[in-house]
Amino acid sequence: MVFQINSIEFMLSAVSVGQFPSKELPEFAFSGRSNVGKSSLLNLLTGRKGIAKVSRTPGKTRAVNFFEVDKTWRLVDLPGYGYARLSKKEIEKWGRVIDSYLRDRTCLAGVVQLIDSRHKPTQLDLSMMNWLAQTGIPTVIALTKIDKLKKNDQRNVGQKFRKDWLRDLSWPIVSTSAERGVGREELLLEVERILNRNQ
Repeated sequence: MVFQINSIEFMLSAVSVGQFPSKELPEFAFSGRSNVGKSSLLNLLTGRKGIAKVSRTPGKTRAVNFFEVDKTWRLVDLPGYGYARLSKKEIEKWGRVIDSYLRDRTCLAGVVQLIDSRHKPTQLDLSMMNWLAQTGIPTVIALTKIDKLKKNDQRNVGQKFRKDWLRDLSWPIVSTSAERGVGREELLLEVERILNRNQ
């Protein structure tokens, strides 16, 4: 039986560490650069179109968004990184907030790291992946927008990504397309597996 999300409630948007909620429930964070398709994938995953706003002006709203799922775990939408129009001061501030969340959040069960399947990982993507590997946080790679690839490339994209970029890491890789509804069940199963491991 596929892991289901029956209810999801928006909790709060935190713009500083002090606004993070208490740590009584396990959390699963979604990380990725701006415009990687994170909001669309979150809407697909939860089965609710408006749970994450697909912004026309990426990078404008900077917040860590917390959602409570089935009153048993939380989904955490981290701000997209690498948006060029942010000032250096804003980038540094958000770097500290995200770093603090990932480093100090003892209830963090795992991270879904989104990578645009059409392009090589950016330097920021590689830095985030390296950081996650060093800290040992359970991580799932979600390759987004695979519907934009040629059919043959769609079949091989996960295998190629593992060979080129993961090397010895055994992280699961899920190919996704929010537009076509691809990868939802596989991603939910990986989230469930890691959440169960933390119980």
